[in-house]
Amino acid sequence: MDAQNAVTQNYLSTIPFRNAVKTKLEQLWNYPKYAAPFAKNGYYYFYKNNGLQNQSVLYRQKGLTGTPEIFIDPNSFSQDGTAAMSNLSFSKNGRYCAYLLAQAGSDWQVAVTINVETRQPLTEKVNWIKFSGLSWKGDEGFYYSRYPTPDEAGKLSRKNEYHKVYYHKAGTSQDGDVLVYEDKEHPQRTISSGLTEDERFLFISKSEGTSGRELWVKDLKKNGDFTLLIKGFTTNPGIVHSEGNRLLVMTNEDAQNFKIVSIDPTNPVKENWKEVIPTRTKLLQSASAAGGKLFLTYLEDASSRVYQCNIKGNLERAIELPGIGTASGFGGEEGDKEIFYTYSSFNYPPSIFKYNIADGKSELFRKTEVKVNSNDYQTLQSFFTSKDGAKVPMFITYKKGLKLDGNNPVLIYGYGGFNIPQTPGFSISNAFFLEQGGVYAVVNLRGGNEYGEEWHKAGMLLNKQNVFNDFIGAAEFLIEKKYTNKGKIAIRGGSNGGLL
Repeated sequence: MDAQNAVTQNYLSTIPFRNAVKTKLEQLWNYPKYAAPFAKNGYYYFYKNNGLQNQSVLYRQKGLTGTPEIFIDPNSFSQDGTAAMSNLSFSKNGRYCAYLLAQAGSDWQVAVTINVETRQPLTEKVNWIKFSGLSWKGDEGFYYSRYPTPDEAGKLSRKNEYHKVYYHKAGTSQDGDVLVYEDKEHPQRTISSGLTEDERFLFISKSEGTSGRELWVKDLKKNGDFTLLIKGFTTNPGIVHSEGNRLLVMTNEDAQNFKIVSIDPTNPVKENWKEVIPTRTKLLQSASAAGGKLFLTYLEDASSRVYQCNIKGNLERAIELPGIGTASGFGGEEGDKEIFYTYSSFNYPPSIFKYNIADGKSELFRKTEVKVNSNDYQTLQSFFTSKDGAKVPMFITYKKGLKLDGNNPVLIYGYGGFNIPQTPGFSISNAFFLEQGGVYAVVNLRGGNEYGEEWHKAGMLLNKQNVFNDFIGAAEFLIEKKYTNKGKIAIRGGSNGGLL
């Protein structure tokens, strides 16, 4: 790595304006960044980054107008900044919270439990956690997933096998943790757990890869075992909420754009399902419950559309958003009167809105103050025809007044895989590029889920070539429409986008 870095730095150091770019980017990046707050036991919690901190700090305050105090600062975990916090979870009544701690980018994580009142960690650590969330049962303890303890030689290289769900009681040693679920016959399955908000149903989600799940459920009011709710692994079901004796499940069973059904766990056969939200021509991207309502986020040409329904699925209103962009959040608890969401677009820095569930009104809660005049830029959505005739959308962002003379520098980003959509979002580094007269294009390649499961399948396995053809088609479109020429195009991608 040192040798490779030397090759890179030797090249970059010859660029005469590099330090000027670095200085400008540091100035642009140095602004406060907030996440939407959430309420717990009289406090509002929120993440904030002062500007150039490696990791955001978790604050809390009494009410929305209280004085913030630091609750957890992950930057203090290690001197070199390589310890990272994730999956923070509060107990039912807010007595404890727990989070996962990873060192130096490892998938292995340790669960740390904190006494919320004192902000001090309990003495025990829960080790060998991987690919897991933390689901609290009351204020007593939480469910988590882990692998068997590896030996020192194989802990970073051994195959992941025999994932199991355990229950850990707060304040006790991990040695006493109770095994809740395992699947000895299928050692390579990943197994996660969760509880419905009323804590009645404990559910197990199994997967064999990046697509397809199987759901099992246990009624904690009874002494029975787990029962199969939805067989895997051809669909992607997820539990949204519980309503009395039934579960609301979001699924793409016979619905490529997803729907929500009500299932009786004691008789879960498909013929007994009750449809709550039917499938539509637009993709149902996510569903959440808060304040006795359902909040449904759809993708319409890769942009968010959000709707509020009652628990029976009857539409109450469409939630007005500022424009073509990405909205996220809308989560909460049964007793909430208001919830928060974040909205962002290529030329709209992330802003947090407070939403009143009763009257449907959104109020700007916190605007992101960046050293960029976003009004100078515009985003449009264009559609081009790929090699096989498919119509593919692309977001194009540039400075207002741009001349279409075929001579502008263009940066194209794509991903195209794993059911992951590319939706509008703000980026300081992209804003700097736009400020220099650049054109930034994001292509909604097949392989994502912008148009449901068929769009996903059209870019995977033996159809993977479509992803590459789509990316090439985007570049050809930008040349044809005189945005640029073939000598002024750069392409960028990471992970699956790196393969692209």
